[in-house]
Amino acid sequence: MNLARRSTSLVIIDDNPGSLEFLSSALTRENLRIFTASNPEEGIDLVYTHRPQVVLTDLVMPGMGGLAVLERIMEFDPAIDVILMTAHYTSDTAVEAIRKGAADYLTKPISLSVLRERVGRLIDTALQRQQIMDVDDELLRTAQFEGIIGRSPQMWEMFSRMRRIAPHYRAALITGETGTGKDLVAQALHRLSLAKGRFVVLNCSAVVETLFESELFGHVRGAFTGADRDKIGLSEHAHEGTLFLDEVGDMPLGTQAKLLRVLQNQEVQRIGSLAPRKIDIRVIGATNKDLRQAIVTREFREDLYYRLSMVEVHVPSLATRMEDLPLLTQYFMDKFARQYNKQVRGLTRRAQIVLARHAWPGNVRELENAIGHACMMAMGEVVDVADLPENLARSPISTAGSMDALSPAATDDETLNLQDASGLSLEEHEKHLLSSALNKAGGNQSEAARQLRIGRDALRYKMKKYGLM
Repeated sequence: MNLARRSTSLVIIDDNPGSLEFLSSALTRENLRIFTASNPEEGIDLVYTHRPQVVLTDLVMPGMGGLAVLERIMEFDPAIDVILMTAHYTSDTAVEAIRKGAADYLTKPISLSVLRERVGRLIDTALQRQQIMDVDDELLRTAQFEGIIGRSPQMWEMFSRMRRIAPHYRAALITGETGTGKDLVAQALHRLSLAKGRFVVLNCSAVVETLFESELFGHVRGAFTGADRDKIGLSEHAHEGTLFLDEVGDMPLGTQAKLLRVLQNQEVQRIGSLAPRKIDIRVIGATNKDLRQAIVTREFREDLYYRLSMVEVHVPSLATRMEDLPLLTQYFMDKFARQYNKQVRGLTRRAQIVLARHAWPGNVRELENAIGHACMMAMGEVVDVADLPENLARSPISTAGSMDALSPAATDDETLNLQDASGLSLEEHEKHLLSSALNKAGGNQSEAARQLRIGRDALRYKMKKYGLM
């Protein structure tokens, strides 16, 4: 693995200037940026500003000890590897440091070889993580089939089936839970079929029953009260193309019989007309219902079911293909980062754990909404648990300390929940969070930046942008 071209950063915090000089000199290497601070608060500000991969901090310092520094860094970004150094080693302190998230614990005086080996190993691991992220980006580019994201065996099987049937089907049925992306599958089948006409959509659950046949088949002038002109139905509109019947299980029984005739004869008869019209359409139905059970309860015609299900494509739920979760998450994060004009680039480890433990009853649509919410709430480059929707943020892996102030689940009136945010633009929402943090910090910019988990330079830039200086 070639790590030479990649760069990373290290923050060293020690109240002894001599130790800072020694550590900086000993750890200097190509493509490593080293930042030093003799004051713990200044060191934490460096962490917020530069978001290093590794932090090396002394345990005993005036004002704030190394364990407190460790806790603050873990609240900010638990992906950062923190190494504690001390001349006063005790096993209890070492255990506590590891329990709180420390990556290593070194006893002073530290030999040069041990220092370089232990710190270098963490830096190399951080560089490897960067390379893995690049590989994931490449996977995201290659794991797309007609705009559908997936590399799990279930998805590859579905992609293969779609390729085989697309050139030949006249009618097809797409099944799957709500939010799995059945509409994307239908669009992909239409494109792959090379049909010349349009892709026409009818949401069967959104049409009033008395208007269903008029919408689907059209009518002539005078066919019924209010029919003051001829109207073309969606079936004719889809001529030489594809008619997509979303939630086809909600179609009235009477309309189902007429749809069956359209499929069998490839002709449509407008309401009030005696002359059928020849059409050339493909029909795709999609449903989250069990149509076989609907047949038993006489809510769906058996003959129409067999006509549609001659070609059936099942879209797997997200819970059955969790290996696709990281790819889908990255895809939506890139999408919303562009949409909101933000530099959001990833998730903290604990946010990843929360997403991985969630059952995703709303499937991919629920994930998209969660990532969209998180990208809107995030003030820095990385999404943390506090940025996730309330139902996810309340999971066992939770945030602590100052980050609770920005959680969507907070009860403080100054904090926006999801309902509040829906009425604000992104700029208004961001300005509100900045003002709230500054008020809570009593105007102290460093404290406000720590609450928002961003660097002071970024805070000042946003304050100037919104006229808060």
